[in-house]
Amino acid sequence: MSEAEPPDVIGFDDSSFEDFVAGSSARLFTTAKLLAGGHRAEAEDLLQGAYERAYRHWGRISRRTDPERYVRQILVNASVDRWRRLRRRPEAPLVVTGADPAATADTASAVADRDLLLRGLAALPPRQRAVLVLRYYEDLSEAQTATALGCSVGTVKSQAARGLARLREMSGEAGDRDSGTREDTGAS
Repeated sequence: MSEAEPPDVIGFDDSSFEDFVAGSSARLFTTAKLLAGGHRAEAEDLLQGAYERAYRHWGRISRRTDPERYVRQILVNASVDRWRRLRRRPEAPLVVTGADPAATADTASAVADRDLLLRGLAALPPRQRAVLVLRYYEDLSEAQTATALGCSVGTVKSQAARGLARLREMSGEAGDRDSGTREDTGAS
């Protein structure tokens, strides 16, 4: 290693890392929370682990044009590692309680819709959840999502389709469409 090249060690440029964390933590925490299915504590652990990994190699990462993208990849990898470590929990059906959201005020309806979406995301299998978060929240292309998850574009497409269908099913949209179709065909 030459003297002109900065060493890749802890403590090399702490101030730039602190600036990076201050500027990116809100966006990356939201991504982590969605990857963790809305569980705040798990999202905090994921993000802390991702920042820890990034800090160990900050000298190299900070020379990249977009270090946030690289740290987001670390975050996704940490999430995948977590799925592999944990046993898969049995899925519980989504229980929707309360009044019809259409009958409440607009704000209450928006909060209820968001809550339903977050609970629906939490109920999805981890791979489908990651695909939906990266594709529709992070607005990555299918190819970028496939690269981030280490799978094929076809897998991203199928997981996105299955995840969206599952969310529709949980929210009752698919049932409303199917019941309307059945009523129309049964009147002959």
